[in-house]
Amino acid sequence: MASLEDTSKSFRLERHGSYLLRRINSAKVVAASSHLLFRATILATVVLILLFTLHYPPLLLSGSSAVSSAGGAGGHSNHRSLMASSSASAASAINYGGAAWEREVRRSATPRRQDGLTVLVTGAAGFVGTHCSLAMKKRGDGVVGIDNFNSYYDPSLKRARQGLLGRHGVLVLEADINDAALLTKLFDVVPFSHVLHLAAQAGVRYAMRNPQSYVASNVAGLVALFEVAAKHADPQPAIVWASSSSVYGLNTATPFSESHRTDRPASLYAATKKAGEAIAHTYNHIYGLSITGLRFFTVYGPWGRPDMAYFSFTQRILAGKPINLFRRHDGAAVQRDFTYIDDVVRGCLGALDTASPSTGGGGKKRGPAQLRVYNLGNTAPVPVSKMVGILEDLLGKKAKKNVVTLPQNGDVPYTHANVSLAEQDFGYHPTTDLATGLKQFVKWYVEYYKVQTGKHTDSKKRAEEEGEETPATATA
Repeated sequence: MASLEDTSKSFRLERHGSYLLRRINSAKVVAASSHLLFRATILATVVLILLFTLHYPPLLLSGSSAVSSAGGAGGHSNHRSLMASSSASAASAINYGGAAWEREVRRSATPRRQDGLTVLVTGAAGFVGTHCSLAMKKRGDGVVGIDNFNSYYDPSLKRARQGLLGRHGVLVLEADINDAALLTKLFDVVPFSHVLHLAAQAGVRYAMRNPQSYVASNVAGLVALFEVAAKHADPQPAIVWASSSSVYGLNTATPFSESHRTDRPASLYAATKKAGEAIAHTYNHIYGLSITGLRFFTVYGPWGRPDMAYFSFTQRILAGKPINLFRRHDGAAVQRDFTYIDDVVRGCLGALDTASPSTGGGGKKRGPAQLRVYNLGNTAPVPVSKMVGILEDLLGKKAKKNVVTLPQNGDVPYTHANVSLAEQDFGYHPTTDLATGLKQFVKWYVEYYKVQTGKHTDSKKRAEEEGEETPATATA
């Protein structure tokens, strides 16, 4: 029996030893596998970083991208390397931050008149930005512009505006307002007295397709600018920025007054502009920034935005394509307070000229600072159908119209500006009626796109029949 017992014990010891050996081997396998997995993870991470660096170097070098041309600009993230067009004739590339770059920035920013303003214009290659920059440069102010030239609408039009500004001595840097390093560098190089902040993601309907672009441009971009102006710029600049008549949203009291409620936005675009007004209040209150908001009402004119109705209608009428005319749910016509660009420019310059200095520095407020908001409109709402009728006369061609009910896409059926406050504070007084303004737009459109209108064709035919020489320019 003893030998049997000894055999049993030996068997159990062998089983236990075999079990321990399997555990040890298993542990070695797990350890080896973990080590291998760790190495694979590190390798994969390195590969991803390399791929990211190769494909998106501007993001690593210069920060986030998301801002728009203003006035309209907005749109897709499209950050580009920070280069500048230094002259009218060519887009000569200048290294960002270098000595040549600084000389060009200072040259463009130096006023030619005594007591001239030194203004940083964001969204300078946008519609309103271009016109304001030209007007300020013409009267002797120093102007430097930035724009990211995104593709919300045709970037070639923005490049053409950049070229126009270059020929008049205005430097427009290709850059993003969310790039805090760039903004900081600019304020280091030039003590800007004012900022005209027009960069934004524009458009009501586009928000349904790309909502994040509105937050990135209209909220984050505004905060980025205020942060640098409040905490780094010395002296702090006075800031005039583009809000929008869209903030009135579902307000039914007319004409729209700055005292009316603006807490019922009808679109994400309107909500971001309303948020901008609240953000402006915060930075004014905490940091002493002098801030003026301007609520634009449907700005139109030469060098305008292709996404606006008057512009796209012109394109489609000339191409023989149908246009959609919206009507309200009660059958009434949709109306807009169309405001000509020259009137808006006078309002912007008036706001800049009457802006008080900021009262802070280094992130500290030393006293109460100016905080204002104004309507800039034409004060005369016009049915959109009447605008189409004027275009038909100017183009010499009838539009193919589809009349449809206004969809729930954020568009409001009616806008009407009360501008008495702007008139009182800086003499704002719109003088251009819609027919006169559209005539100037069509004249520019025909020359810029080198197209012939129906009127031009008719006059050419009459001239040929009468044996006369055809006029060199289109009748518009």
